[in-house]
Amino acid sequence: MAEALAEGGTKSAAPRGGAGPSPGVLEQLGAVADAVLYEGYLLYPYRRSSAKNRVRWQFGVLFPRDWVEADGPVTPGVSGSADSWYQQTECLLRARQPGSARVRVRVRYLQMQRKQVQEAGHRPVESLRTDDGTVHLTFDEALPRECEVELPLDELLRGGHTFAVGATAGEDVETLPEGAGRVVRTREEIRAETTVTAERLSDDLCRIRVRTTNTAPAPASRTTRDEALRRALIATHTLLGGDGAEFVSLIDPPAGLEAPVRACRNEFTFPVLGGESGDTGPVLLSAPIILPDHPQVAPESPGDLHDAAEIDEILTLRTMLLTDEEKREARATDPRAAAILDRVDTMPQEVFERLHGAVRSLTPATPAASADRPSDAPATPTAPADRPAWWQEGADDGLSPTSDTVLVDGVPLGGGSRVRLRPRGRGADAQDMFLAGRTAEVAAVFHDVDGSVHLAVTLDDDPAAELNHWYGRFHYFRPDELEPLGPAGPDEPSAPAPAAAPARHTTDSETPAAEAE
Repeated sequence: MAEALAEGGTKSAAPRGGAGPSPGVLEQLGAVADAVLYEGYLLYPYRRSSAKNRVRWQFGVLFPRDWVEADGPVTPGVSGSADSWYQQTECLLRARQPGSARVRVRVRYLQMQRKQVQEAGHRPVESLRTDDGTVHLTFDEALPRECEVELPLDELLRGGHTFAVGATAGEDVETLPEGAGRVVRTREEIRAETTVTAERLSDDLCRIRVRTTNTAPAPASRTTRDEALRRALIATHTLLGGDGAEFVSLIDPPAGLEAPVRACRNEFTFPVLGGESGDTGPVLLSAPIILPDHPQVAPESPGDLHDAAEIDEILTLRTMLLTDEEKREARATDPRAAAILDRVDTMPQEVFERLHGAVRSLTPATPAASADRPSDAPATPTAPADRPAWWQEGADDGLSPTSDTVLVDGVPLGGGSRVRLRPRGRGADAQDMFLAGRTAEVAAVFHDVDGSVHLAVTLDDDPAAELNHWYGRFHYFRPDELEPLGPAGPDEPSAPAPAAAPARHTTDSETPAAEAE
């Protein structure tokens, strides 16, 4: 994930009463939250003329209700890539001190700003070059906004609290040198509010609901999306902090809380725990982008590239290869694009080298017992354990992905075996969580370079299973994420027979982290 720029947002004052949560509790997620805020703000090659930068603002966009529902009601889902008029977060909070627990809620978004270049005489133009050679382009920008409130949990339980999260209209005029013209930046008023409520489920467990709504009057029904964006909240997301309380993971809930977790209704957003892995949950990020619990920005990332789905090294290399003319246009497009170019052009060699890759952890060739797989349920392949390291000659000798097997609950699984998918909550790929409970057929067993094992599977109910098998596109799961099943019944779908595959070790890019296809 690309790290965000250091510019802070514009804060709106919010009601406060008494001592609240630690001021730094929400800042634990600062870089990740900024990456969410600016995801897709301006994409490589960072030029106005680029086709991808003519269709912007794709995540967490909240329009006036009548405009967005002109053709029918919106369909709720956890993905924030669909336009809506509201965003709802529901999560579970455990109060360690129910009488004194407090909740802090911060709502963040971008307000669109129209940048119009005008030549002398105030005539609007698409571009203007001043005598010093600087080019100014008409282009839409955005300003960061955030509003927050701190409230006692008891007040939320008694009926909740509603606070304004809108932003005022405004206009800024920048006069260009030598009377060449001016740049006018205008903003329309954003009208929105957030309501926070709580429901007690047990003595120390509460369900928190945060609902942010665009309350602005709708523009005319034929108004284009680009125009309607002027009254929209863009990249909307919510940070929640607890004092005397902790949040419960909705991805990997503690034992006994599965049912209340399933009852939570999150619409156009996806809440995850923040902080370091293993933290009890003092802070939560509810984002329009699906993330794992405890998301982190890679420490090697030197700065924001506005595309958290890309690899910093690739984007940096591509940016370095822009022509001088392309760089001039990018600098004239947006100040943040200019900042990216400056950072890339002056990046020290040692910083650039760090972008090439890092190994976060290594696992032993023979996996140790865990809570998810006891020591009496081995998940080791039938291949010899004393083989050479993967980079040495002969490391692949004897490996056969289509015929190797791995023991799961005493059952050897290999090509053709039928399984049910049980992705682990902690450490599983976020996309794999949506496949929980589905049945599949094993295509091959792959040995990773770190000594672990993954099984490639095709989904039984995937109409493209045969085609994906032919292309070699699979879902990858660890042995402890699979439940062995018997042969398919006469009325059950069955995946195609496995095709021959070369013996090989896999890399990280071939295992679950890359399995978003």
